[in-house]
Amino acid sequence: MHHGATALAMHSTSPSIQPNSNRLSVGKVVRLLAVLSGSAWLAGCDLIVMNPAGDVAVQQRNLIIASTALMLLVIVPVIALTFVFAWRYRATNTDATYDPDWHHSTQLEVVIWTVPLLIIIALGAMTWISTHTLDPYRPLSRIAPNQPVPADVKPLSVEVVALDWKWLFIYPELGIASVNEMAAPANVPITFRITSSSVWNTFYVPAMAGMIYAMPGMQTKLHAVMNQEGDFTGISGQYSGSGFSRMNFKFRSLNQQGFDEWVAKVRSATGPLDRNVYTELEKPSEAVPIQHYGTVEGGLFDAILGLCVAPGQMCVHEMHHIDRMGGSSEGSEENRKRLDYDNRRLERGEEPSGATFPASGRAPRSPEEPQGVMPRGDDNANRPGSGQPGAGSGPAPSQLNTQPNEPHRH
Repeated sequence: MHHGATALAMHSTSPSIQPNSNRLSVGKVVRLLAVLSGSAWLAGCDLIVMNPAGDVAVQQRNLIIASTALMLLVIVPVIALTFVFAWRYRATNTDATYDPDWHHSTQLEVVIWTVPLLIIIALGAMTWISTHTLDPYRPLSRIAPNQPVPADVKPLSVEVVALDWKWLFIYPELGIASVNEMAAPANVPITFRITSSSVWNTFYVPAMAGMIYAMPGMQTKLHAVMNQEGDFTGISGQYSGSGFSRMNFKFRSLNQQGFDEWVAKVRSATGPLDRNVYTELEKPSEAVPIQHYGTVEGGLFDAILGLCVAPGQMCVHEMHHIDRMGGSSEGSEENRKRLDYDNRRLERGEEPSGATFPASGRAPRSPEEPQGVMPRGDDNANRPGSGQPGAGSGPAPSQLNTQPNEPHRH
């Protein structure tokens, strides 16, 4: 009777055990499928930074690998020894040495301090050498490992302008220009002059070199080369407004014949790029198709760099000259008007990049209010000093009208 009761109990509990085991197996299958699907997604990733096509980017990739390997010399042993010590000195291991009075080991101190010190010295040396070798302002000394720049090869000059939200490329020596497309012959050094029309941006072709800032009224440089032929993607590496995510361009690395054909194709374009055309091109726009200009007005890039494309504006270098001469009291009011750059878009009825209000003169697009701001509503629509469109015209809060006790001394 005892055996019968035991068998009956086992029989009665077996249905409850079986579903649990089924649930465990299904969970394992789901986890396995998740791992396999994640591996498939990762297999389709194009890690262009780790598989570049230009010598500068290759050296930067090698620097990343070397730095990571040096740091792993400490990280991997520490992680491994953590598990070894936890296993060896576990509570149940009575064979492990128990020495509660241990407090110092010279040999261990030498290892603990020497290894990180050597790694820091190695990283410092690599950083020092690579900082000077990969200086973007420094002309290239080689086009590939063990391949110095040939003496008869002249670098290709390209002027880059970051617009809202597109890229303008001017070839001053060829007299052509393009929008959202750049081409260059492989194994030929490229010299870039980079600026921006409105806000800070970042010029970045991951397959060619690192990020370089593009700033209005300022010029940055980049020397680089592409060693492989193909079509690559250039991007904007810094947020610059609502159209930032689509501010991409095509970089075409061609052989010399293919580049000559591309230049001939651009030259066949009937539209010139002069100051009037640039003024229209400068207006904010998104997802702009590739455009070519067969001719370019001389000195256009310098005018863009000097923020004086529009007639009557003072160029930056003129302002610097006046400053070096100690200023000018004569015509200072006229000079001030010529230096008014920031409001030129509002005067043309255009919206500044990334602006809501008060710069654009209209309400924010998002219906949510930032944390700590009074909610919108009819009760607050005309509250003096609210700052929103339609707000009352009364005076600003008193703290904004406070005058200094003493005049400012120059």
